[in-house]
Amino acid sequence: MRPLAVDRHTYSNIKENGYFTINQVSSKIHQQAHQTSAKFPNDVSEFEACGLTETYIDDFPVPFVKESRIQIGLSFQEENLIKANNTILMVGKIEKIILPDEAIDTKGDIDLEALDAMSVGGLDTYYICKRIGRYGYARVGEEVKKVE
Repeated sequence: MRPLAVDRHTYSNIKENGYFTINQVSSKIHQQAHQTSAKFPNDVSEFEACGLTETYIDDFPVPFVKESRIQIGLSFQEENLIKANNTILMVGKIEKIILPDEAIDTKGDIDLEALDAMSVGGLDTYYICKRIGRYGYARVGEEVKKVE
């Protein structure tokens, strides 16, 4: 979390509810996902304002983003102040992971490229995830071996 110099709705919601979700961003929803960082009033639903769909899964107490292909539900465990820049590291315990079966490759890994997963640099720059290689176990004195 960025410094608490101003009201942080996400921080307040996590502390109040004790649960939160992390939802994978794809190229189809990255602009709406980015818009959720705007400073909406407390009484405005970011889901509604940004054109995303709030969905509850099983008995998990806080909503997921329906349009997200990977949805992770967590319970709040602790927070740690990072004194160097006055930010807060939030630690959560994974309680629920939802993703499509076809997202798991033959080795049991999540295929982020197939899910149109994106990454973010800084606060405002988005990148598409693309696999560039898979490598064997690294050993001192041996060359890196590509396995795929």
